[in-house]
Amino acid sequence: MQDSTTLDRAMGALVGGALGDALGMPTQLLSPARIAELHGHVEDFIAPFADHPVSKGLLAGTITDDTEQALLLGRILVESGERFDHARWVNALLDWERDVKARGSYDLLGPSTKRAIDAINNGVPAEEAGRSGDTNGAAMRIAPVGIMMPLEPLDAFVAKVAETCRATHNTSRAIAAAAGVAAAVSRGIAGGDWRAASDSAVAAARRGATLGHWVTGGDIAARIVWAQDIVRGKAKRDAIRLIIDLVGTGVASQESVPAAFAVLEVAGGDPWQAAVISANLGGDTDTIGAIAAGMAGACAGFSRLPRQRVADLKGFDMADVRALAADLVAARVARSGAQKTGSGKDAAA
Repeated sequence: MQDSTTLDRAMGALVGGALGDALGMPTQLLSPARIAELHGHVEDFIAPFADHPVSKGLLAGTITDDTEQALLLGRILVESGERFDHARWVNALLDWERDVKARGSYDLLGPSTKRAIDAINNGVPAEEAGRSGDTNGAAMRIAPVGIMMPLEPLDAFVAKVAETCRATHNTSRAIAAAAGVAAAVSRGIAGGDWRAASDSAVAAARRGATLGHWVTGGDIAARIVWAQDIVRGKAKRDAIRLIIDLVGTGVASQESVPAAFAVLEVAGGDPWQAAVISANLGGDTDTIGAIAAGMAGACAGFSRLPRQRVADLKGFDMADVRALAADLVAARVARSGAQKTGSGKDAAA
């Protein structure tokens, strides 16, 4: 039996992520100055300017690859059962890219995912294809793992994150980033607030950094803590400038993921405010927004999202999303029940 609050938070994670993604869609890849010049302060869904490099032609409120791939990963998780089906996942990504090309979209597979799939098509095993994937593609779509997996035991949780990263982002940095985001979502699904979610993220990112192929770069867990520390208590305008100037808003995991946690801090855990702040940062605005608003949504719940903005989302089938959220929560409940049964047997023995 599913708890309605758990399902509400699962929906909050998925729909919150979509809000952040869609709000950041027209501003992605632009500088903060260019965003201000074109749009002023972005506070609602807008259409991109006519010659936008990746979003041109999309309607205001349209989701992008961040949301579409998250939903795709969620469905593969449900269909895979206990062992994540790498072949099914890779084929699903290839089918997805063919579909978005047919739709005329310019927002295709990210650099790490594209390199990995090209390698797989050239005969490289899935376990090896992702050995150089260190950008934020895994973190941007990881929320379904956080919905499905209880946070404890942490090793099993992070192992599942790493399993879903293996084909495209099998590096210490990408796994740490994805583990941090997934842990924040999972803590929210379990009833935690955004501060507790941030604490869980740091622990999971530390564990994730021990997995995958090691790559050089700033430690994700340390940068999450630092990014939140430097904006805490600051005026919003000053905090946003610190995120832009010091944390960074590029596709690198060590920039965009700590930036999303800093946004969560500045927004005080409010999903829509997290989306608005992200949309005006410049850089990878849709991904930072999807991550930050998705984590906030997991902690706040779907019932606390702005209804009119949710209704204005485009390219987003709410019935399908609700069905996926229910399936992921059912899998979470089953795992939690199995863990309790196992603990009881151990105690009896």
